[in-house]
Amino acid sequence: MADAAVRTKDQTPTVEGSPKPANALDARLAALTLPQGGFTAAARRDALARLREMGLPGPRDEYWRYTDPRAFNAPVPQPIPLLDKEADSPLFGDRDRLKLVFVDGRFDAAASDDLALEGIQIDTLADADTRQDHWAADLYGRLETAGQTPVRRPFAALNTAAAADGVLIRVTSSPARPVHVVHRRASEDADVVWHHVIRVEEGAELTFLETGMVGARSNGVIEADLRPGARLHHITAKRAGHQKLGLSHLFVRVAEGALLKSFCLSVNGTLMRHEAVIDIAGDDAVAHIAAAVLGDGNVGAFHHDDTVFITHGAERCESRQVFKKVLKNGAEGVFQGKILVKPGAQKTDGYQISQALLLDERSQFLAKPELEIYADDVKCSHGSTTGAIDEEALFYLRSRGVPYGRAIVFLVLSFLADALEEIEDEDLRAEINDRLEAWLTLHATQ
Repeated sequence: MADAAVRTKDQTPTVEGSPKPANALDARLAALTLPQGGFTAAARRDALARLREMGLPGPRDEYWRYTDPRAFNAPVPQPIPLLDKEADSPLFGDRDRLKLVFVDGRFDAAASDDLALEGIQIDTLADADTRQDHWAADLYGRLETAGQTPVRRPFAALNTAAAADGVLIRVTSSPARPVHVVHRRASEDADVVWHHVIRVEEGAELTFLETGMVGARSNGVIEADLRPGARLHHITAKRAGHQKLGLSHLFVRVAEGALLKSFCLSVNGTLMRHEAVIDIAGDDAVAHIAAAVLGDGNVGAFHHDDTVFITHGAERCESRQVFKKVLKNGAEGVFQGKILVKPGAQKTDGYQISQALLLDERSQFLAKPELEIYADDVKCSHGSTTGAIDEEALFYLRSRGVPYGRAIVFLVLSFLADALEEIEDEDLRAEINDRLEAWLTLHATQ
């Protein structure tokens, strides 16, 4: 039995959000160039109609109460100066992978690898959308639309209507190399809207990596359809040391016996919000979502919001949400996570943990964990804690000759370890751990 109150089965979740004045939305849309024609035309028209009905979010919207949406509602972003070091030392750069480079949200074929790889079909959205027939025609915008209930997500609808480019990936076996999307910047004021569509066919497997700096402001969507027995490993790393302003959305449908593992690394940035909407639709499916977030307010204003909604609609399924945030110098972290267990989704195993390590008294962590359960044979739990460095553990390390700075680094890495364990590939996990250690060595004790 779950540790949250079980509600009656005749209750239906209500749609959150309320219409907003149209003038702000009109200004937002006027600043964008909306694509026309192609196989996405109907989905784009539908998304635009839904967006006009919803309006842009405001501070009274339940799922925006902890994050001010005004910077995302503004017609254009504030420019961010280009830095020479942006292209240096890319994460995963030494791995054997298929590299796809996007510059200000547009595919750069000259900087990318050949798209041909056995077991996988890759197209760019901008190129494929010139045709009427494409395998993604029955998927583009579908999972985003389904993810609007019971919580409205206006910026995801805006993305479906306005996305200029992205990758369309259909996996039929298990490609020998991961697919790595690398984002780069060329202009200081790019307002980037990108949209990826991924279909992993029955029994196939894909590792999908994302790194880099995406414009002065970005709005991204990934729609991933996992067929029976499919496996998707998704790892995204937000570049450190920038005044980032970014939204990202992950919509995934997990079929019978399929597996999703998604991990996000985010280090510094002005305002970041990541939404994950996972529909566990087939029996014996597994979905794990994890993140490691580090913010230092001395580098610049920092606010990071993770909002997760996992729906269990089948039997004997498992979900995990593991979110760890390390905050200092006035940095702010937000976690809103929900597990919804539908009637008949018996033997559900749902686990959710959100924890923050505050390295000073000015930082804060806001958490809203939720369980909503309509089945009576489930195991669901959630927990959220906020605390400081364990002084006894710190004393123990110091008493054995570990310098103060190294001791802090060791303790923080230990705190983050549960989130990193969600990465199955040991080499990828080690590389991310090394990056975290390097950042902590520079920032944790300042």
